[in-house]
Amino acid sequence: MRFRAKTSAASGPRPPAILYGAAALALLSLIWSGYAITDLMHSGWFGLSVAIAGDIGWITVLWAEYRGLTIQIKDKDYNAAPAGWAIALGVAALLALHGHDVGSTGQMYAGPFVVLVGKIVWTFALAALRDPAALTPEQEAEIASVIRDSEYEARLHAARLGQLDRAADSEIARIRAEARITLARDDADAEIRLERIDKIREIERRTPIAIESPLAREQSERDREQLAPPPNTPPPNMGRTSANSDRERPSLADTVRDRVAIFPDNGDALTAVLAVLPDANPKSAAAAIRRARNTLKGPYN
Repeated sequence: MRFRAKTSAASGPRPPAILYGAAALALLSLIWSGYAITDLMHSGWFGLSVAIAGDIGWITVLWAEYRGLTIQIKDKDYNAAPAGWAIALGVAALLALHGHDVGSTGQMYAGPFVVLVGKIVWTFALAALRDPAALTPEQEAEIASVIRDSEYEARLHAARLGQLDRAADSEIARIRAEARITLARDDADAEIRLERIDKIREIERRTPIAIESPLAREQSERDREQLAPPPNTPPPNMGRTSANSDRERPSLADTVRDRVAIFPDNGDALTAVLAVLPDANPKSAAAAIRRARNTLKGPYN
């Protein structure tokens, strides 16, 4: 059930003259029906409230007729005129019953006459108040249908857009969550790599010099093989004078410094030094190697 109103305007700046007569009849009808129904019920103020309720209903229906309100039931429109006549006939019946109750034939016929005349006059008054150029109820219904359909389409479109926005927000939230997980994984990997580098450096600092890694040992062996003289090579001082030999032979300090830089092991370095300087004192050469090693390591290593 839906109510529908149509636009209605007065025919001019001043109301028609029939409206004054209709208002006077309505006031007279209200007074007479209020008295008669209250006297009929013999219940004082309670009976008066029933009469006032009937009168308010009649006035309300008059207003609905003026505004062109309709009631839609099962896709069919019903105006307020039948309801107004139903209320008017009901009040007229109560007034006739009151005349019969008091035993007055005049009241039984004259009482309803006031209400029915008032209703008829108001029918003409409402017709005079309507604008002749106003749209018909069918046209108003068609316009209302178009407005209703357009409102439905607009709200449906807004609802779909809202649904898309919510889905987009959900997808963005999921992507951000996955990105945070990836970033946390990368941070953890970077921290582990840094810890491994620090640990390797710490192990290298704490590893004694005498402990060689396999790679360092292989490098030492390759260096010894490269520095060792061929098997059939004569001694370095053969065929040379001692003066030339002293002039061409490198010094012990230079030889020790070069061999310490090549060989991480002091024993290998000593062997390489003695291979170059076979007449050098082994103890002096070993002491020079230790000093060079300490100098190479520095005071904080």
